[in-house]
Amino acid sequence: MPGRPSREVVTDLLARATVGGLFALLSVNLLADFLRTGRVTGLLLLCSESLVVVLTVVRRRAQLVDRSAGAAVSTMMSLAGPPLLRTAEASGLAPDAVTALLSAVGLALVIVGKLALGRSFGVVPANRGVVVGGPYAVVRHPIYAGYLVTHAAFLIAHPRPWNVLIVIAADTALVVRALIEERVLSADADYQSYCRRVGWHLVPGVF
Repeated sequence: MPGRPSREVVTDLLARATVGGLFALLSVNLLADFLRTGRVTGLLLLCSESLVVVLTVVRRRAQLVDRSAGAAVSTMMSLAGPPLLRTAEASGLAPDAVTALLSAVGLALVIVGKLALGRSFGVVPANRGVVVGGPYAVVRHPIYAGYLVTHAAFLIAHPRPWNVLIVIAADTALVVRALIEERVLSADADYQSYCRRVGWHLVPGVF
C-alpha cells in the first residue's frame, strides 16, 4: 500500500494550484476589459503573469528552501496582489499606447530574466542554483524589476484607489521577498562571489 504523500509534496502541489487559481482570476478580469475596451496594457500584464504559471510547473526542485513566516507572507502577498488589481472604466493618466509601451518594457525584462533563469525559477525563496548570466549580470532580480514596471504601467492605465493600495502592498512584499531570497542564497559561495560583482538589487544606480 503506498504511503501518504510527504508534507513537502503536498505543499508543492498546493503552491502550484494556488498560482494557477490566481492566474485564472486575473485572466477573467483582464480579458473582459480587453474585449470591452480594446486596451492592451492589461493583456501585457497577463502575459507577464502567465510565465509564473508555466515556470512554476516546470521548476527545478530546490536545494534549500526558506520556510519562515516572513518568506511565506511576503511570497503570498506578492503573488496575490496582481490578481486583485481591477480595471477602471475611466481613462488612465496616460494614453493606452504609452502605458502599453511601458508594460512591454517590463514584460521584456521578465521574459529575458526568466529565459536566463529557466528551471531555476521558483515561488518560495530558495536555492535552485545560482544564475549569473544575461540580465543577472546587471541586477540581482531582473524579473522582479520587470514586475515593478508592468505593475506601474497598469496603475497608470487604471488609477483606482484600490489598485494603488494593492500595488504598494504587493510590490513592497516583492522587494522583501527579493531580500529574503538573497539571504537564503548567501550561504552559497558562488552567490557570494556573484554579489561582489553585481551590487544592485533591482534598479542600477538606485537600489
